[in-house]
Amino acid sequence: MALKRLIFGVVAGALTLVAPGSAAADVYRTANAAHEANAQASPPRVIIRPRRLGPNAKRYCRTHLVQEYRVSGTVIVPHTTCWWR
Repeated sequence: MALKRLIFGVVAGALTLVAPGSAAADVYRTANAAHEANAQASPPRVIIRPRRLGPNAKRYCRTHLVQEYRVSGTVIVPHTTCWWR
């Protein structure tokens, strides 16, 4: 019984630290907003250049849909195969 009271006291204390309007809640909110802004930023642009091919080499790609079997069920996902000419 004493262990339950101890756990309840720790949980209740933690909840008061992150209660709305407290300084800890403001820090958490600010950190969460910064993470959301970074998550929505565009990814860096990647330039792909061929090795040991002529200056007029082109990259050709073929995209098709493939069934993948997952734990949640079968899903259809795009697969891309690329090569240089």
